[in-house]
Amino acid sequence: MTSRFPRIFSEIALGPHRLRNRVIFGAHTANMSENGLPGDQHIAYYVERALGGAAMIVVEPMPVHPATVLTRGNFRTCDDTVIPAFRKLTDAVKQHGAVVLQQLYHVGSHGDSDLSYHAHWSPSGGPSYHDSDGSHAMTEGEIEETIEAFVSAALRCQAAGFDGVEVWAAYGGLVDQFWTPFYNKREDRWGGALANRMRFSREILSRIRRRCSPDFIVGLTVSDEPGCPTALTRDELAEIVARLDEDGLIDYVTCGSGGYFDYGSLMPTFLYPERLGAELSARLKAVVNHALVVAESHIRTPENAEITLGEGAADLVSIVRGQIADPHLVNKAAAGAPEDIRGCLSCSQMCWGRRSRDYWISCLINPSVGREAEWGGDRLRPAERSKSVLVVGGGPAGLEAARVAAERGHKVVLAEAADRLGGAFRLAGEQPRRAQILDLIRWYEVQFEKLSVEVRLNTYMEGADVAALGAEAVILATGSLPLETGFQKALPDRPNLPGLQEGNVFSAESVMAREARPGSRVVLLDETGGWKGCGTAWKLAEQGHQVLFVTPDALVGKELQRTSADVPLRRTLKKLGVEFFTETSVDSWQGDSAVLISHLTGTTQTVVADSLVVASTNTAANWLARELADLGIPFIEVGDGVAPRQAPFAFYEGRVAGMNL
Repeated sequence: MTSRFPRIFSEIALGPHRLRNRVIFGAHTANMSENGLPGDQHIAYYVERALGGAAMIVVEPMPVHPATVLTRGNFRTCDDTVIPAFRKLTDAVKQHGAVVLQQLYHVGSHGDSDLSYHAHWSPSGGPSYHDSDGSHAMTEGEIEETIEAFVSAALRCQAAGFDGVEVWAAYGGLVDQFWTPFYNKREDRWGGALANRMRFSREILSRIRRRCSPDFIVGLTVSDEPGCPTALTRDELAEIVARLDEDGLIDYVTCGSGGYFDYGSLMPTFLYPERLGAELSARLKAVVNHALVVAESHIRTPENAEITLGEGAADLVSIVRGQIADPHLVNKAAAGAPEDIRGCLSCSQMCWGRRSRDYWISCLINPSVGREAEWGGDRLRPAERSKSVLVVGGGPAGLEAARVAAERGHKVVLAEAADRLGGAFRLAGEQPRRAQILDLIRWYEVQFEKLSVEVRLNTYMEGADVAALGAEAVILATGSLPLETGFQKALPDRPNLPGLQEGNVFSAESVMAREARPGSRVVLLDETGGWKGCGTAWKLAEQGHQVLFVTPDALVGKELQRTSADVPLRRTLKKLGVEFFTETSVDSWQGDSAVLISHLTGTTQTVVADSLVVASTNTAANWLARELADLGIPFIEVGDGVAPRQAPFAFYEGRVAGMNL
């Protein structure tokens, strides 16, 4: 049953609790609260992961004080009136065998005035790295007030049925700021020598220990930023954690990565190595004698977890995005079927990316995330009657529609015009470091084999073909195609790109499909601000092309800011010699050069190039829908065939179509 992952599925004691395995669903901001309280949406989200086998769930951070409100969906910081709502959450999670804790946090100087309308409190003042404001140097009275706020929050957690709390000392938060000389320049008993800088955390932890019950778990979360000159080193963190452990103040410590100076690695995308938190966890495991050590950060799969545990780098692993993408990851691994796990893409587009825009989080490849209460979890109910179903198109919408329909008991035929599944999504998987997309397409192929979906490749469907098949339900997922006009949104009065007829102009899709052979010097025009243009530029640069990246946006990778992937992406492109032209469009193409126009000055410049590659918004490939409408054949249309959009909306519409059959 668990022979493939023996270390994951060995029990372990944490305080008075026996964890059923070594996998935690760690703290992260789901941003689902209703009026500052967990409602049905939030509770169902956590329950699904408990049902899926997670041994312990750490509920998203509770801001302990009004100075630390950071998102619209933050929990209330007020009083005991919140306890009954949280009791509903803890009762529901415990019913399914998981231990449940809540994380407590204070962001210190890095607040958000738009949300808190409160001065940011910090050890010594200094700027916020979250917004553009400065912070207030805390008085002795305010330090005491904040310590008591942590303790009061812990007591409320205990009253609400939580098994413990995790004190947030990571990513440059307030506890971390007191430890760190860069932030803590105090000359009183709260600053200076390490013992003084640790006083704040020691008071919080020791008071929680004294005033909560003896069996109440107390955890700590830390992170590191290697190479950042103002952050604590791993050795310095190890000394702090060792002292807290020696005094019996913590039951476990969770090890993440990144912070406000290395923001990209805080929620690392595929640009970063996997198991990013394992080096810090190994360092801390070498110095603790009592506390368990949890490795967190880019531990995506059961294989990642088993390796980390097998190396002795941690006692437990926190798999967050992996269990967002597939809430039943643990149970599937326990059943010896890891191939059935829907693998996280490490894209952060709809989890961290939506939260960064202050929406509740979801998942690019799993639209049930955040909709568990509405949809009955990440589980599908059998259809009342099995139908014959035709799905036309094997991109994201078609793949998900076919899988869901088949899992519900329908007999499904999936027709794809190309010689392989995936559509344009597969082309994205051909970009550097994005092979997890290809893994996901393979996951669908495995599911289709198990569900007896009949996949017909190289099958171009016309209206007569659909009519001849006579399926009871038809789902069209025909996708979209690049524009052939060279139209630029930034130059709306020009329906066509002047000079297009000169040739050597290609779409990003044709480049990634290897249908085009750009010359050695390439102008890449990106109007999307996302991976279509950026990933294609990266691929071309890696292949040795000289790439001149042109975008009307103020920076390369504008849409990637939401996932914090833009900075490491630009760094990578620059190392590969890519030249940037921002707030610029292509005025005309000459066949062997491009005339660029600045949106700031209106001036033009000519750059020599062999080829022009265009990444822009596509147009819907919806002619089959029009044909079926003329024939009077009913159909459901999903994905880019309705309107060209990003992948999460195609997966969503495919899921809904399959659920509604």
